[in-house]
Amino acid sequence: MPKSKRDKKISLTKVEKKVGLETKQKLVENVRNSVDTYSRIFVFKPENMRNNTLKEVREHWNHSKIFIGKNRVIAKALGCTEEEEYNENLHKVSVLLRGERGLLFTNEKTDDVLEYFENLSTPDYARTGGQCVETVVLPEGPLPEFSHAIEPQLRNLGLPTSLKKGVVTLLKEHIVCSAGDTLTSEQARILKLLGKQQAEFRL
Repeated sequence: MPKSKRDKKISLTKVEKKVGLETKQKLVENVRNSVDTYSRIFVFKPENMRNNTLKEVREHWNHSKIFIGKNRVIAKALGCTEEEEYNENLHKVSVLLRGERGLLFTNEKTDDVLEYFENLSTPDYARTGGQCVETVVLPEGPLPEFSHAIEPQLRNLGLPTSLKKGVVTLLKEHIVCSAGDTLTSEQARILKLLGKQQAEFRL
């Protein structure tokens, strides 16, 4: 009895490769369509990138097109050499796509674009590996901003605390971080608990 075609096994790795290739080809098409549609291209570097803020930026520039990530594919779409470039001088843009970079395609005036991004700044909590921009020192004594239930967590984060009459109390002065330090996960969590925003989202 001949085998049914429905029983034919398909390698998932082949399917994944095909899907990945199709995704890259679609990105190449989108980038080249943007080259044809918009008159200006800006290369930007995100600092302390946050998805929520980036979403707001995309909404503000919904009349334009923003690409972030997949630098190699985008560079290939633009053309990495003068001979390969999709349009004049695009290979010069490809050279700039190193590390964390993004592209903005727009018809807006250059001055308006630069003014927007120069004024774009959103404070946020620093993450592990971020840089401490301001020394934070907690003095010895009660910490009324914290509930008693959180005291064990504070001790686990390295703070010398105890409960005194139900109030979280710091047993001695404690330096959370010093300006210039690379933040550990514990320091980043303490700063967030204290409401200290030491990061700034910029493009």
